[in-house]
Amino acid sequence: MTLTKKQMKAYKKDGHLLLKNLFDEEEIGMLKKAVMADRELDNRSYGRDDGEGGTVRLSIWNHPGDNIYGAFARSERIVNVAEELLEGEVYHYHSKMILKDAKVGGAWTWHQDYGYWYNFGLLRPLLTSVTIAVDKATKENGCLQVLQESHTMGRVDHSLTGDQAGADMERVNVAKEKFKLVHCEMEPGDAMFFDCNILHRSDQNKSDHARWSLICCYNAARNNPYKESQHASYTPLEKIGADAIPNSGLKGFGENPKSDWVSPESDQTIEKLKS
Repeated sequence: MTLTKKQMKAYKKDGHLLLKNLFDEEEIGMLKKAVMADRELDNRSYGRDDGEGGTVRLSIWNHPGDNIYGAFARSERIVNVAEELLEGEVYHYHSKMILKDAKVGGAWTWHQDYGYWYNFGLLRPLLTSVTIAVDKATKENGCLQVLQESHTMGRVDHSLTGDQAGADMERVNVAKEKFKLVHCEMEPGDAMFFDCNILHRSDQNKSDHARWSLICCYNAARNNPYKESQHASYTPLEKIGADAIPNSGLKGFGENPKSDWVSPESDQTIEKLKS
């Protein structure tokens, strides 16, 4: 996977880039089947109050491993793009499965990822994330929303909204007047990269259809944290080829439980904002 000059320019300008059909139906089908059967992933999930009466459920882990989730996170299709966007070697900062279930999936308030990753010893905003659609993502089931070009604002102060880190709403409200709101509707297998400073959110899922997504986050190797935190410091990332996902079988965390999970007890995002 190599980006065109037009795609690179679009990401730098807009702060996000959608790549259609990056993973095929078989690959996404395997991922969904593994997630639904993975009791360890489910047991490790926890909720975050969205401040609107709903709860977002997610599971977070730091190292990709040799299971099906690691096959996606280490895929050349993903990592090569991340390295192009960040202009150099990257490593896996962490991954998370967002489990926005039908009828009950909570919202995410407006935020920047770097708004709280900054507190974990990262000097520069040299990170990108990719959200991979496991289910179809629509306005109705709470797809990701971004304020296009808002990454050019730089880091915004964050405070608590429910159990979530929310951006300063005075600035968000002004940004909403200046930047285009984009609903990032996606088909299963689509992948969207987004800058760590772009303002983004999602609505509650009040539809009859779940919206599950795998989000893999990458940090530039040259941006290694200057102090230990809840997410990974530089660890060389071994990329794998196009056939790795079909050959990974359906091995999830239940069969390979060794992973450094971020749990409600170890998640310092909220504590960092309080301090």
